[in-house]
Amino acid sequence: MTIKLPAPDLTGTMTVEQAIRSRRSVRNFSDSVISMAAVSQVLWAAQGISGGGGVRTVPSAGGLYPLEIYCVAGAVDGLPAGVYRYAMFGHELVPVVEGESRESLAAAALGQKCVRGGAASIIIAAVFDRATGKYSRRGIQYATLEAGHAAQNICLQVVALGLGTVAIGAFQDDKVKYAVRMRENETPLYIMPIGAV
Repeated sequence: MTIKLPAPDLTGTMTVEQAIRSRRSVRNFSDSVISMAAVSQVLWAAQGISGGGGVRTVPSAGGLYPLEIYCVAGAVDGLPAGVYRYAMFGHELVPVVEGESRESLAAAALGQKCVRGGAASIIIAAVFDRATGKYSRRGIQYATLEAGHAAQNICLQVVALGLGTVAIGAFQDDKVKYAVRMRENETPLYIMPIGAV
């Protein structure tokens, strides 16, 4: 059963310039629970629908949208601990794994404490076939560029929410895939733990 997320707030109080100036990598989080509204906002910033025809919050070569977004929740108010896939067209979460998964994700990320310590982690994965079918090998580059766009949106949105995050690329792909039960054709590109600072 899917979990409907709160609608994203489109009238934030922080300017883009302020968010850019304030963005820093944060690896130490408090034990505070974060809101489901905050998770909703971050997921929307990463890959949400922002206009007619299904256009999203990040540019995508050929409008192919090769990214998939997962949320590993552990301390989110109103959201049971577990792994979820973001379904952008309904702005909802699809449960994938029930129960606490931050420890196994941290182990896959070479034991990084910030992954264990974040209230939630956003994982950006790519389905390269969606891009290579049209662009051949160049599609791999386009998909990774798109992941960078999504990660920067996450960074800026998290700052605007008064939270912290860090972009992590040091992990064992196969263990991340297992921890979040990714589909076979998905490749993890980023882990971004999020929490109160």
